[in-house]
Parts: sequence; structure tokens; C-alpha cells
Amino acid sequence: MAYMSEEGYKKLVAELQYLENVRRPEIIQQIAEARDKGDLSENAEYDAAKEAQAMLEAKIAQLKIQIGDAKLIDSSKIDTSTVQILTKVKLKNVKNGAVMVYAIVPESEADLKAGKISCNTPIAKGLLGRKVGDVAEITIPSGKISFEILEISL
Repeated sequence: MAYMSEEGYKKLVAELQYLENVRRPEIIQQIAEARDKGDLSENAEYDAAKEAQAMLEAKIAQLKIQIGDAKLIDSSKIDTSTVQILTKVKLKNVKNGAVMVYAIVPESEADLKAGKISCNTPIAKGLLGRKVGDVAEITIPSGKISFEILEISL
């Protein structure tokens, strides 16, 4: 079971529909065109199209498993008194005073450029369950770092 936001779930379903309804017919067409060119034993286009088809089918199977295992998190029931999955956390690095905001999200939705960190990262694990005003000392690959929690929101 994988926890997921409604937004993340809809994104996976849309990707699955695109792969099944757009990419699959395109690859089938490529295979048919390559097959029409004759001898399949020496046809690189045919081999490439068949390989693309195999990778596509594997991706479709993977998405179906992810969607089937998804457990949607109801954001209306999230308590912002502590850091939880799907909350945004405003932090201050105690050492240098830098302030940053991260959203704690399921691993499948992580996007550091968008400020979304996986709940499985050392930072997120060190923040989960903490309250505003708490100072979390977190061990990361480069050592220990201390963050003060300034704000928790949705």
C-alpha cells in the first residue's frame, strides 16, 4: 500500500490513460510499418519498435500496480498541529538562519524543485510528528543539521 494525494493519484491515472490510448497505438503502428518493410531478421526498426513496446507494457503494468495499491490521503482530515504527510513546513536552519518551505509528500510525488520532499527522506523523517517551535536535529549524509519548525500548514 502506498499513500498518495488525490493530485498524485489523478496524475498517475492520466499517465496510464495516455500510455494506453496514445502511446500504445503509436507503437503498434510503428511495428506494423516496420513489418511491412520485409525481412524481420535484419530489420532494426522492427527490433526498436518491439523493444519500445516491451518497455511501454512494463510501464503500464507498473502504473496499474501503483494505482491499485494507492491509499488516498484525505487532506481535509489532516491535523496541522504536527508535521504529517501532505503538510507544508516552514523551517529555519538554526546554524545559518536560512528559511525554507517544504511539503512532505509520498515518495511517488517528490519533486525537490517544487519544494516537495519524500516522506522517506532523512529530513522528512526527522520532522514527522514535530510541532511548531520544536527544534529537530536530523542526521543527513553530510552530518547533523538542526531545523526549527516555524509554521505548519496545508
